[in-house]
Amino acid sequence: MRRSLALVVRAMLGTIAGAVLVVFLPIAFGVMPERFFDAGCSTGRALGTEMGCYRFMWNTITVGVFIGIVGPLIGVFLVHREMSLIGETLAHTAFAGVAFGTLLFAASGWDARLLLVALAAAVVGALGVQTLARRTGSYGDVPIAIVLTGSFALGTLFIDVGGGFAFVNINSYLFGNISITDERSVTLMAILSLLVVAVVALSYKQFLFITFDERAARVARAPVSAYNTLLIVLTALVIVGAMQILGVILVAAMLVVPVACASLIAGSFRETVYTAIVVGELSVLVGIVLSWTFALRPGASIVVIAIGLYLVAVARADRAGGVSGTH
Repeated sequence: MRRSLALVVRAMLGTIAGAVLVVFLPIAFGVMPERFFDAGCSTGRALGTEMGCYRFMWNTITVGVFIGIVGPLIGVFLVHREMSLIGETLAHTAFAGVAFGTLLFAASGWDARLLLVALAAAVVGALGVQTLARRTGSYGDVPIAIVLTGSFALGTLFIDVGGGFAFVNINSYLFGNISITDERSVTLMAILSLLVVAVVALSYKQFLFITFDERAARVARAPVSAYNTLLIVLTALVIVGAMQILGVILVAAMLVVPVACASLIAGSFRETVYTAIVVGELSVLVGIVLSWTFALRPGASIVVIAIGLYLVAVARADRAGGVSGTH
């Protein structure tokens, strides 16, 4: 990565960190003064939009900002280990959890319960993938395929058992819906994000070692299986938090596309992490604005923007004479 671009990325990363600390964490935990939202509404109207006048849009933006951080942060390890499909698998496992939770709690109307059930299902799915791989000795994509298809089948059966009464709720989780990001969901996403960032920060060197030389890590008697399980469980946390906006079908894209984009222009693994987070945030924020302006699905808008940035990076790499990424 050229020095000027690296400086821009670091400056944007600093801005993101400051915004999270000053704005989005207080919103997530319900301590932001009411005058902030009044100011946001006035500013939005001055710019010709009412988006800042609705609390649910602030909830959506807040969740989106956290997704833009933790998605690429976990995805960078998955992509470099060629485990991109694990995100799709856990998304379908979470779908089964949502279907089961809807079957149980449809009468309550408390969507946060669905996220908690989805979280439990995704963690069970993550542990299931690891257990199948360890006990059967199957190649990595075999247990992933089994858990993916089995989870979606279970989710479909739960919907059938419910007689289709929960279709609208399920549809929101399949494709993403900004209206389901209530205060409890935002707080849950903030807690999950803080947990993911803290664990990655504490285990960064171990994850890095295992990612690029797992055999050497085993020779050095590092607890490879434990860290593999930890990484997949963290992936489950990210998937469940992100599915409320992106939807089950598209949620895995935020673990893969920003990292793929960053890998084409970054010169080191650390720079790939930084750039992927910036790409993730740009995709989320622009996608949410487009979804509000043109009444589009937020998940689809975010993923299309991310893929657009990836294609720009591909074109840039071609002009530079080939891919110079970190793979």
